[in-house]
Amino acid sequence: MEKAWVLKRIEEVGVIPVVRAASAEEAIAVAEVIGEGGIPILEITLTVPGAVAVIGKLSKRYGDKVLVGAGTVLDAEAARRCIGAGAQFIVSPSLNIATIELCKRQRIAVFPGALTPTEVVSAWQAGADAVKVFPCNAVGGPKYLRALKAPLPQVNLVPTGGVTLATAKDFIAAGAWALGVGGDLVNTKAINSGERESVVAAARSYVTAVREARTSMSDSQ
Repeated sequence: MEKAWVLKRIEEVGVIPVVRAASAEEAIAVAEVIGEGGIPILEITLTVPGAVAVIGKLSKRYGDKVLVGAGTVLDAEAARRCIGAGAQFIVSPSLNIATIELCKRQRIAVFPGALTPTEVVSAWQAGADAVKVFPCNAVGGPKYLRALKAPLPQVNLVPTGGVTLATAKDFIAAGAWALGVGGDLVNTKAINSGERESVVAAARSYVTAVREARTSMSDSQ
């Protein structure tokens, strides 16, 4: 799958679900439920047991229907294993230049983590396709993102860490390219207990919030 298409699809949907499942089976259940809610994207963190194998299983199962990426990737070797398993994008909580360089060579989308302006600029200049601002909510949430975006309008920012449905529109209005969303959306307990409809509804609500925020921004310009 071409990197340009992957980036376009993520931008269109505007939400990257961060999956910390306990097994491949649980991750597949999450993929099905969130996909039903209109989000065909999954970031499988390397904190998931057997994460690389999970990425491989999901990639083979869904093909082009679901974008499967790897999260919590800390170095180039981990990125290489994930790409080999089929990961279509790589996300990190921190800035590792070697990982960015590897992804560039492999033509795989990469979203390194950064927090300060210096880190964000360093990541972007190294070739990041977007920069994960983490932990965004801990340092001011949408207000902090807006402050970063003002001098850096060219940088695609993905706020992660504390993003909720209540703040989704504010983050988009502040300039977010996409939202990294964890527990507020990926509720594995609800799925395992048979309350899948609540997660489907949450996914739909996130998609709607992103669309409405972007429409409002366009109307005001």
